[in-house]
Amino acid sequence: MTTAAQEQQRYSALHRLNLLDTLPEERFDRLTRIAKQSYGVRIALFSLIDAKRQWFKSKQGTTLSETPRAISFCDHTIRENRLFVVPDTWQDKRFRDNPLVVGEPYIRFYAGVPIREPTGSRIGTLCLLDSHPRDPDTLAFDVLRNLGALMEEEVSRVFHETHAPQYIDTAELNLAIQKAQNLFLTNDTEYPAFEALLEEVLTMTDSQFGLIGEARYDADGAPYLKVEAISNIAWNPEMAALYQQVERRGMVFDRLDSLLCRPLLDQQMVLSDSVMDDDRGAGLPDGHPRVGAYIGIPIHSGDQLIGLVGLANRRGGYDPRLAMELEPLLQTMGTLIERKRLREERKRHEQALEKAANYDSLTGLPNRRLMHALFERELCEADERRGVVSVCYLDLDHFKDINDAHGHVVGDAVLKNIAQSLQNVLREHDVIARLGGDEFVAILRDVESPSVYQRMLEAVGRPVNYQQGVIRVSASMGVTIYPDDCSDSDQLMRHADQAMYAAKEFGKNCYKLFDLEMHHSRRERVRVLEQMNLALARRELVLFYQPKVNFRVGRVEGFEALIRWRHSERGLLMPDQFLPHVEYSEFDAAIGRYVLETAVETLRDFERLGHDYTLSVNLSPSHFLNDTFIPDLGDALKGCSLALRRRLVLEILETTALTDLDTIIRTINTCREMGVSVSLDDFGTGYSSLDYFRRLPVNEIKIDKSFVIDLLNDPDNEMIVDAISSLSRSFRRHVVVEGVESAEVAERLIAMGCDVGQGFYFSRPVHLKEALAWAAAYPDGQG
Repeated sequence: MTTAAQEQQRYSALHRLNLLDTLPEERFDRLTRIAKQSYGVRIALFSLIDAKRQWFKSKQGTTLSETPRAISFCDHTIRENRLFVVPDTWQDKRFRDNPLVVGEPYIRFYAGVPIREPTGSRIGTLCLLDSHPRDPDTLAFDVLRNLGALMEEEVSRVFHETHAPQYIDTAELNLAIQKAQNLFLTNDTEYPAFEALLEEVLTMTDSQFGLIGEARYDADGAPYLKVEAISNIAWNPEMAALYQQVERRGMVFDRLDSLLCRPLLDQQMVLSDSVMDDDRGAGLPDGHPRVGAYIGIPIHSGDQLIGLVGLANRRGGYDPRLAMELEPLLQTMGTLIERKRLREERKRHEQALEKAANYDSLTGLPNRRLMHALFERELCEADERRGVVSVCYLDLDHFKDINDAHGHVVGDAVLKNIAQSLQNVLREHDVIARLGGDEFVAILRDVESPSVYQRMLEAVGRPVNYQQGVIRVSASMGVTIYPDDCSDSDQLMRHADQAMYAAKEFGKNCYKLFDLEMHHSRRERVRVLEQMNLALARRELVLFYQPKVNFRVGRVEGFEALIRWRHSERGLLMPDQFLPHVEYSEFDAAIGRYVLETAVETLRDFERLGHDYTLSVNLSPSHFLNDTFIPDLGDALKGCSLALRRRLVLEILETTALTDLDTIIRTINTCREMGVSVSLDDFGTGYSSLDYFRRLPVNEIKIDKSFVIDLLNDPDNEMIVDAISSLSRSFRRHVVVEGVESAEVAERLIAMGCDVGQGFYFSRPVHLKEALAWAAAYPDGQG
């Protein structure tokens, strides 16, 4: 039984060791790791028993740091002074209700041996814990006893270190660690932290020179040292310049045969009384200041060598105990190196993501995304300096033939060669980007020179030598110049693209400057027509819906269906980007049939949902006047009730009537006989004669938005809208006004007696689901 005096003696011995509440140490962790692995248990501990608690100097398999002594198994071990085993805590009445049994870590098995310090006091245990019962007869405890003996040897070393004169003041050491950690956290680079650590350790050890380095490995697995901090011991101008480079990017030692770097090879501490006379490594460079005593200490993270700290020229030399006293600092260095690596890995990952997002993987040129950002910047800077920007759109001629004849590997090599050639002939600040395929774009600052454009074509045309011979390529290039072409970046790109097609039509291998008349060039029309067949097959044409609000009843009366093209390459296209090119073509009627069929299907959906909304659709003049229109309308309405037909409104442009008034009247009358309403769209922009107004049997007049946009500020526009509205009422025509963009305009239109309004004030054209949700919320959710 332990007496109070013995217990007090034990406390004193424990506290003399200064082990309580200290950082983990590899010398103890190594033994607990072996114990855990040897017995295959969940937890292994080196436990120190204080007056009220047991604290774990080394732990494997648990996050606990301490537990109360009153519930400690290890207290029984040091009291019995021998191997103490509990095969199954559930079967042992001393422990079955113990909080460590019924709660975390749920101990079912325990085995421990006491650990003594050199004066014989039992200060703690080396113990094993498991969450399953174990049969002691199947376990060889000699290994545990031997590991306990090794643990006692390590404790003995701590005892002798503690009672020997210290190199390092613990308080100074802790301050140095804290300072380095703060510097690492508050700086973008790790160098201030490493430099502070080196300065502190030189001062604490009274060393003249020193370095801290990170162990790295080349592609062959050979180690080298990247210096993170080093004493400036420049002995000539050349070395002074070298040390300045260290401050910017770090010094690398790839010859490790010197004594200074030997710890990287041997992974062991190196001590020398005189580096100059030591035959274990190569000497120092000529003129290097004398290095006498030296200690090189490897820095580990677990079992991995990650760094080195070297100190030199301490008066009186170095002792192995210095490495032990510096261990907390070495652990901090290791942590900083690990964090530095994580920071670098994160940066590399971010750079890789940035590169993948912004650069073409084949040529390394900016891709479309980055090009757009750089393009916008160039336009802004051109505005500031009142300069010009040339936008050059290049497309290789017959490049598909090269891929077909030689394969994509050769084609890719040609593209890379062309990219390099273009970079070579342009200036550093010019932008050259690859949009994909065989298309390139160059953004040239303050250039509008035919010689430069020709030089670019010549660069593309240089022969490319390949295994099977010489490949020759040419390009067609379109150029537009900002601000002569005062468009936004997207439109400038389209204009350069159109000019490029003009160069193709001209015979290829040339450039053409953009002309605004090229908007309606035959090539653009051909391109749209070529793609429209596929667009219809893929159902890329879609309808967006804009609500029409009835002013008189304060609710949504219906919607106008507006066509869009979800182009597979160019994104969402507005009607004016493709409809003018398909007019009077075979696709004109096909698009009209699609709009009619989709509109009728939408009306059926309205009917199923219990809505009585109307739906207006726009018709092209050529389709409306075509002999196929009435049959197309009949096919779309097949099986529809009269109530549904009355909710379909066909919008025809006022200018359509100028073509053939008699035919228009007959067609409108036929539509009305089929139950469908007809609206005269954009009224006021065409001939707008009273005779037309009187004779055209339309149900609705739609006032063009050009009269509405400036309604409040232009008395003439107000008079026109008021006159059309009054005339429509006289002829009992429904009046719809488009382009309503403010509450004030809406209120003025109501005062004029207009029936229906639509415009961005209420809602933009949106998907059907969004349009129905908006209509359901109106007027509470409007504005």
